[in-house]
Amino acid sequence: MEIPTGKKLILFDGVCNLCNRSVQLVLKRDTRDVFRFAPLQSEWGEKLLAARGIDPSQTDSIVLIDPGVAYYIKSDAALEIARDLKGYRALPFLFGWVPRILRDWVYDLVARNRYRWFGKKEHCMIPTQEEMAKFLQ
Repeated sequence: MEIPTGKKLILFDGVCNLCNRSVQLVLKRDTRDVFRFAPLQSEWGEKLLAARGIDPSQTDSIVLIDPGVAYYIKSDAALEIARDLKGYRALPFLFGWVPRILRDWVYDLVARNRYRWFGKKEHCMIPTQEEMAKFLQ
């Protein structure tokens, strides 16, 4: 399974309403066409996590894979994604100085409560025809 050349891949919780809204925001703000997407629960998601030795039980909300460079989880993933989004590029500079342990504590708090606070779908989101090209299948 190959990630398209020159693209970064966001693995997200496909049944989480907050995660789905975040994907919609990235789709809207990704003016340079940097990102591709796959649900963590998909065959792509499972294989890409396994290939990087990432335990899905420890990382259940977002993973950013920058092929040939690195992968990022939790708050690091969110900040790295923001670097490439129109209107959000300053976030890594504003919050990057906050120690990762504190950023991840806040991230984990939201992640633990995301279904209760934002809801959960029974199935992964269904992209529009236009968005479909940005999802790995």
